[in-house]
Amino acid sequence: MNRAAVALGTNMGDRIQNLRAAVDAMNALPDTRVEAVSRVYETDPVGYVDQPDFLNAAARLVSSLSPEALLGALLGIEAAIGRRRTFPNAPRVIDLDLLLMETPEEQPVLRACSELTLPHPRMRERAFVLLPLQDVFPSEEACGLSFSTDLRGVSVEGVRFYAESGILFEKDLKK
Repeated sequence: MNRAAVALGTNMGDRIQNLRAAVDAMNALPDTRVEAVSRVYETDPVGYVDQPDFLNAAARLVSSLSPEALLGALLGIEAAIGRRRTFPNAPRVIDLDLLLMETPEEQPVLRACSELTLPHPRMRERAFVLLPLQDVFPSEEACGLSFSTDLRGVSVEGVRFYAESGILFEKDLKK
């Protein structure tokens, strides 16, 4: 099974519950298991700034789904939780971004098409993505990318620790 990383973000409604619902839904996907969930970070909005602060996290999962099928499942989870796409960088109930995927041999799964680019093209520019990725990858790297190296090149201003990972995933991980 391939290993994948998903970024989670929310700034509307019960933000912790939105993140919990997304993690639970990912863990319920067929042939998919959530292996780790990061701590939660509170983040100032980027782009469109006239909106509430975000809570951000990351999940590491294993799945036999193709990248395209996993992306489709993530979009379905967003819709089920109440995501409505109104304009770029708009407030959102939940945002799930497939960041990267690698084979069991730790080779990157690459995609470059209009629907999906892997690794995610902007993840290395965003502290609110890199900090949670460091939490779920103890080596601080995956797909040949070093998250700690990338973090040295971006500002962490506006990203604050919010809660430990246990707050998002209280149930036992499915075996």
